[in-house]
Amino acid sequence: MPASSAPTDPDARAAALLAHLVAFPTVSDRSNLDLIAYVEDYLASHGISATRVLDETGEKAAIYTQIGPDLPGATVLSAHSDVVPVEGQDWSSDPFTLVERDGRLYGRGACDMKGFLACVLSRVPDMAAAGLRRPIRIALSYDEEVGCLGAPPMIAHMAAALGPARAVIVGEPTEMRVVSAHKGIAEMTTHLRGYEVHSSLVHKGVSAVMEAAHLITWLEARMAALAAAPMAAGNADFDPPYSTLHVGKIHGGTAHNITARDCAFSTDIRTVPTDRIDDLLAKYRAECARVAARMQAIHPETGVSIDLHATVPGCRPEEGGAAEELARRLTGDNSRNVVSYATEAGQFQEAGFSTVVCGPGSIAQAHQPDEFITRAQMAACGAFLDRLIADHAA
Repeated sequence: MPASSAPTDPDARAAALLAHLVAFPTVSDRSNLDLIAYVEDYLASHGISATRVLDETGEKAAIYTQIGPDLPGATVLSAHSDVVPVEGQDWSSDPFTLVERDGRLYGRGACDMKGFLACVLSRVPDMAAAGLRRPIRIALSYDEEVGCLGAPPMIAHMAAALGPARAVIVGEPTEMRVVSAHKGIAEMTTHLRGYEVHSSLVHKGVSAVMEAAHLITWLEARMAALAAAPMAAGNADFDPPYSTLHVGKIHGGTAHNITARDCAFSTDIRTVPTDRIDDLLAKYRAECARVAARMQAIHPETGVSIDLHATVPGCRPEEGGAAEELARRLTGDNSRNVVSYATEAGQFQEAGFSTVVCGPGSIAQAHQPDEFITRAQMAACGAFLDRLIADHAA
């Protein structure tokens, strides 16, 4: 949407931009370059250039830009471009065509999180005209939905090119409440290689399925122990208030009367800020080694391997953090809010940026059929951005 054809009212502009953004089917298994080119062209129509950070395939890219002077005190507004799939979901309308019904804007990614991106882009003309005394940066990543893979190279590139920023606001849907902490996550697949024999000779075989059951039971027992342990300070705000180890998918075996040659199951681990993902992974690897040794005592070709697909650090509360102070001052929200889902906020924080999560829409709508964001939430985000622009122009 070039500047010449954009609505003059910023909230109307945000809705029009959201319609364009939703129309790009940026599911994580596809390229996002068409959307990236659209955002670049939109920024360029307002005299603003952006920097691309390509992935190793060249089929996906993150971009970032800075509006305002090259001075300290920047605030980064961060979003991701990818969305989750729609296959198997019962939508009332085309997921990639924005539809409005009763003040709700329906479309895949409308809530998570193209609504925030549309609001930010809608205020670009105002940012450019405001005479900012402190810069505002816009950062747009890829592959957040499959393990927050695209943010780290973008963060490193932006930090090297533009230097530190005072605050980062990750605009995931929080209904414009200030979220100061979230859980970390690890995603992994455990593969077991058994040894096939007829089940009447089960003592001479190794069942990958039954050995997998031992590991799944261990994960469940470990979660129960974490739940029963004395609660560390700050964890009570989470739901649940402890780290979780969950197996969501399993497949394996050939027939009921053959000891299973193969089995694989998928796990996610979500950690409260007081638990370290690496510590839980180390304990799990040790248990896998013990199970593998038992299997190999029966047949040497058996074993256990782990494919770690992604680890995303949690976002921890920052006592007196610049991002939290800014977001609370601009929203007026002084409530304590934490979430159990993961975002790119922990990656910004790990790189040395003060970070909070605050954006329009409800996480209850994310990833759902008939995903939507309300006009009221878009307007609330726009008002927040208007205050941010005034703050940085003061």
